[in-house]
This record gives sequence, structure tokens and C-alpha cells, in this order.
Amino acid sequence: MDALKTLGFVNSHKEDEQRIALLPKDLAEVKNRELIYFEKGYGNRLGIADEEYLALGAHITSREETLTKDILCDPKIGDSDFLSDLTPNQTIFGWIHAMQSERITSQIVSSGATAIAWENMNEDNQHTFWRNNELAGEAAVLHAYNLAGQMPYETKVALIGRGSVAFGALRVLQGLGAHVTVFRRNQEELFHEEIGDFDVVVNATLWDPNRKDHLISRQDLKKMKPHAMIIDVSADAGGGIETSHITNFSNPTYIVDGITHYVVDHTPSMLYKTASRSISKAITPFLDDLITSKPNYTLNEATIIKNGIVVNKEILDYQNSLEFQHN
Repeated sequence: MDALKTLGFVNSHKEDEQRIALLPKDLAEVKNRELIYFEKGYGNRLGIADEEYLALGAHITSREETLTKDILCDPKIGDSDFLSDLTPNQTIFGWIHAMQSERITSQIVSSGATAIAWENMNEDNQHTFWRNNELAGEAAVLHAYNLAGQMPYETKVALIGRGSVAFGALRVLQGLGAHVTVFRRNQEELFHEEIGDFDVVVNATLWDPNRKDHLISRQDLKKMKPHAMIIDVSADAGGGIETSHITNFSNPTYIVDGITHYVVDHTPSMLYKTASRSISKAITPFLDDLITSKPNYTLNEATIIKNGIVVNKEILDYQNSLEFQHN
């Protein structure tokens, strides 16, 4: 039997990231709580005292001590500041987005660590974090319209995508009276024909990094209504939207050729209490399997890098297309 593993939950250092991954009420459902460690002040953002975790048998430790644990969990772990300090016996567990970032992939591979990516976790043909994806669409629309100083019912909107992110955006847009046209991925040509009709374009598709074109190129901006807005929920910088680059809550928008761009890449953090509840509920069933190394199909399929070797076919294919090699 494999030795039991320790699991550390660290505070995020990503700017304006408010979400946490595990709440006390869900920790109570975990059997191996004595092997779980939280960085001091872990629940402060949600008004949760360290004592609530201690009372359930978990540990509160310094950041330095927490970072020594076998498995490290942080929702936006791909943006963590400790990836270059990982050791070969460690595993990271969170949203990684390695395929979208050569830097992230290189750091994990060089460390010899293992990476289990939340974006690759699926159960019963549904993404494990479907609720957080909906929140991304909901929060992005709410925030972007607030910044624009207008209500959705005053606008005609093109929504691109049919997944959970798009569903969340659609819920808010329709609930607040926007006139919405939904375009599927196979309707890109139709969208380009009608792009000039919309006040707002919401991009809720994950762009294929192997594609060299764009859903909206810089030239396409000239076809849009003056002062129109792009809400790029997918936040694939330079991907689906050629002129997109990642923004944050301090400076969430910018203008290119008269078109406002909103590209905050962690919008659910704006609704951090709701988001934390959804994340905590989603990961709890997997924690004992992580600690005991019990075979788990979902976790196995979400393991994109194992002991410093890329094992995810999509990442391998993308790297090969770029003739990208790690030594």
C-alpha cells in the first residue's frame, strides 16, 4: 500500500484572487483530516477562523511549512509564485492551464512534479467545476456592464459558445433584458457577417491554440459598432480575440480602435463566497483518494504532467506543433 500523502492548502498570491478551495463544512466529510494542512489565515477572506479547521482535526501551519506538503492546492495554482520551487515528489492540484502557457508547463516539467488540472476533471460527461464556469460568465457580464455604466436591456448582444460559461452569461443577460443572439462554434462565418449589429460581444469559447486565426481579428474591430464592447470571458490572450490581453480588477478594461475590451481572467473571484462554496463542494469527494493514492478515473484523466513528464495528449500535440521540447 502506498504511503499516505499530506495535503496543503495555500493562500493565493494572485492579485484580487479571493476564492478558497475548502470550507470547514466540507472538510468535515473528509476521513483523513489529520493529513490536511492549511496556511495560517486561510479562511480569513470569508470570515473563517483558523480554529474552525483545527476543531475538525486539520492543521494550521506557516506558508513555508504548508509548501512542503506532498500535494498543494490553490484554485489558480497555475499563477502561483512557487511553481519553480516544486520538488519531484510533489503534486499540484488546481486550475493550471498549462496548454495556454509554455512558461507554466516548463516550470512544472523542470521541477519533476506532477500536475492534476481542474480544467481536465470531468464526471458523467459534465465538467466537475461546471458551477464555477457558470459563475465566470455571470460575474464577467455583471462587472463589465457595471463598468460601462449601462443596463443589458439597452443592448444587443452576440454570445459565442454553448457551454457552462456561456450559460452563466446568458442567464444574467436574459434576466436583465438584453437582446441576445447565441452563436455556436460552427457559426463563425455567420457571426462575422453580423458582427456590426451588436453593442456587446461575449466570448465564452476556449480557443484551440493550434489555430493561427482568430474569432475576432484586429481588422474585425473596424466592422463593429463604434464604442462597442468585447467581454472576453475565456481570456485566451491573443487567441479567440486577437487584441485580448489579460486584465485585472484594478484595471479591468482597455480600448483598442474604439472598442472596449474586458479580459479579467478570474471573474468568479468577484463572487468569491459563492465560488468558494462551489469549489469546496466539487473537490471534497476527491480528497481522500488523493491522500491515499486510491485509483480514481477522474483524477487520472486530469493528470496532465506526471513526475515531470507531459502525459496529456492535447499538450503533447500542441507542443509538437510548435516544435516545443523540454530538456
